[in-house]
Amino acid sequence: MITPDTIEKIMDAVRIEEVVGEFVSLKRRGVNLVGLCPFHNEKTPSFSVSAPKGIFKCFGCGKGGNAVNFLMEHEHYTYPEALRYLAQKYNIEIEEERPSPEQQQAMDLKESLFNVSAFAQKYFEERLHESEEGRSIALTYLKERGFTTEVIRRFGLGYCPGAWDDFTQTALKNGYKKEYLQMASLSKSKDQMLYDTFRDRIIFPIHNLSGRVLGFGGRILTNEKNRPKYINSAESEIYQKSKVLYGIYFAKSQMVALDNCYLVEGYTDVIALHQAGITNVIATSGTALTTDQIKLIRRYTSNVTLLFDGDPAGIKAAFRGLDLILEEGLNVRVVLFPDGEDPDSFAREKRPAEVRSFVEEQAADFVSFKTSLLLEETKDDPIRKAQLIKEIAKTIALIPEPIARSIYVQKCSTMMGVEEQLMVSEVNRIRREKLKNKHRQETPGGEDMGPEPDDRRAAPQKQEPEEANHRPEQEIIRLLLNHGGKEIIFEVENEDKRMEEVAVTVAEFILQDIRSDGLLPDNPACQAIFNEYAVCWEQKKLPTHSIFTEHQNDEVRKLAIDLLTSQHTLSKNWEHRHKIYVKEEEEELKVRVLYAVYAFKLQKLEKMLAEIQQKIRDASLQTSENDEMLLELMKDQRDLLEKRRAFAHELDRVVTR
Repeated sequence: MITPDTIEKIMDAVRIEEVVGEFVSLKRRGVNLVGLCPFHNEKTPSFSVSAPKGIFKCFGCGKGGNAVNFLMEHEHYTYPEALRYLAQKYNIEIEEERPSPEQQQAMDLKESLFNVSAFAQKYFEERLHESEEGRSIALTYLKERGFTTEVIRRFGLGYCPGAWDDFTQTALKNGYKKEYLQMASLSKSKDQMLYDTFRDRIIFPIHNLSGRVLGFGGRILTNEKNRPKYINSAESEIYQKSKVLYGIYFAKSQMVALDNCYLVEGYTDVIALHQAGITNVIATSGTALTTDQIKLIRRYTSNVTLLFDGDPAGIKAAFRGLDLILEEGLNVRVVLFPDGEDPDSFAREKRPAEVRSFVEEQAADFVSFKTSLLLEETKDDPIRKAQLIKEIAKTIALIPEPIARSIYVQKCSTMMGVEEQLMVSEVNRIRREKLKNKHRQETPGGEDMGPEPDDRRAAPQKQEPEEANHRPEQEIIRLLLNHGGKEIIFEVENEDKRMEEVAVTVAEFILQDIRSDGLLPDNPACQAIFNEYAVCWEQKKLPTHSIFTEHQNDEVRKLAIDLLTSQHTLSKNWEHRHKIYVKEEEEELKVRVLYAVYAFKLQKLEKMLAEIQQKIRDASLQTSENDEMLLELMKDQRDLLEKRRAFAHELDRVVTR
């Protein structure tokens, strides 16, 4: 574990413009540097780097952060990997904390399993290419399947000889302990004798995201009915098959570049498509798709295209996994190969250009594909058609994005020949039921929730967007982050009744004025920044930007970066050429601060008034016993209205000053 002192040294040494500049061509614009965003396609630069603040921000796709965040996003490094990259770049020696005995034991075990797996992969690969048995049996088989030496080497394919314990004895002679051989599923025990798990099989190494071997898949070369065609490594400290996707190490960069991945079933499907030039392809290795695997895909792309052979039974069995993908918010498309073909066989029989063209042209969205497939089976049977409508509605209800749901409802209603409103009602019923069940699980014995808003029901006209509700408090936070330490001048009356100038910092004025009224921002991220800023101010310290731009809370970090960056910078050349001079924010900082504070307080008063008015309406509907309470509420309302008029007046004075 990298020590906090080392992390601090790294972050102090980092120059974000140098780190980002290795991957993006940057040009200076005002105090910032701009370039084309590496995270989405664009022709006009909207990607900005602020060297003084140590952050980047794209105003097109919204991505932002510091140098570590950039490397994690662009290079798909983990947090420690990004820190090590920066330490190497700036020649900083990494100091690591001594782990606890339990942590060290777990780390040693994992490293031992990685080491023995690496040894096994090298052994299997050597036996495939250098032994007579491997070349004549396994390599010949792979060549007959159409695989080139290049692709065989790229994926590190190998062969385990048919001898009872050739690998096991070789590993033991090289100092690897038998317990690690067994834990890594490389050797098994029978009658107190060890033997090779993968004997007489072609070996497919399974890699993690950084390219280390986690486990193996093995394919038998004979037709023995009492032996499974494929076997895989058992679960271990380094291999959990529900969290692994075969080929992702080789595919991840193209998944990002093309913003799509092809998902297939088996090892040979992946390899055959790679050979055909389709390199953004991964496999579930014959297992049902899991939520962890879907989340792994989502790290690189939100678009998934599934490649199926022509077997309807196999497609239906995969529907549950496809529903999981939809539920996680990914876009799903499907390609169906001709009867009797799978991705492997099709890629072997066709030229690479034909394979790529077929996959691109045949891709159809999953919901429409599922509807069409199941519709063929109804044969105008009313009962089966009713079941179909419910099944498709259940799938559409999984989609988290309301607009996408609406489009699919419209399209599938037309395909099935049913009224659109019928599908809307069924989708909403399913979503409400799911929401209620979730609520019951989270709050046992709690009250039932009201119905979820209908996808097609218009929002109340007077309701403002959530973003608009938080604008005044975001402006308060923006001023604190950008100008907290700067001074503004006020004229105050001294003891001699004379006016004198007093300088206070922006932070001091905002924090004292707002907290004296017992107010806080409503937005959680705004509130977190406000509170942490206040703590630093009480300690007579001005918080650095990095406290917030490197915050552990994602929402706080994103908000801080958004408020610290500006998309537009005014050119001094333009001002001089057009003889139009625009005041810098610092020149009118006092006005902006006063406006922000009054606007924030005014919005708070509006909210309090709305609550009082609702209480008055509720009390008016009740018996006369509540007359006293009603009078008290009306008095509170008058006080708030008076305050609102005062704040509105002050706000108007600031604007026209």
